Amino acid sequence: MPTINSVEDLKRLREEAQKIKEMRDQAGKTQIVVGMGTIGIAAGARETLKAILTFVEEKNLPDIILRQTGNLGLSGMDPVVKVTLPNQEEVVYVKVSPNIARKIMQDHVVGGNVLTEYVFKE
Repeated sequence: MPTINSVEDLKRLREEAQKIKEMRDQAGKTQIVVGMGTIGIAAGARETLKAILTFVEEKNLPDIILRQTGNLGLSGMDPVVKVTLPNQEEVVYVKVSPNIARKIMQDHVVGGNVLTEYVFKE
């Protein structure tokens, strides 16, 4: 165990412990990230986020981590939604309307089937 010589050492140790706890809490959970930069919001990301949140609540899905982030760097592709199921590759969906968001939640998150027609293609 590291020696604590100052308040800064104690704060750093606490932050490290919180990061480890956060990683443990996220293990085995589906993570969904919605791009909420200004362009994304203008393109309808708020409504997309709301549709995802409503789906999670209606279906009582406890193992979903739903997050917001800024611009995801895919200009002209907003709203952007990233879905990461446990032990699977991240999937980036683009131009996600609320209806498409509900379909992604039902088919991909619940059913395990990626909706390739909405996936970002490099």
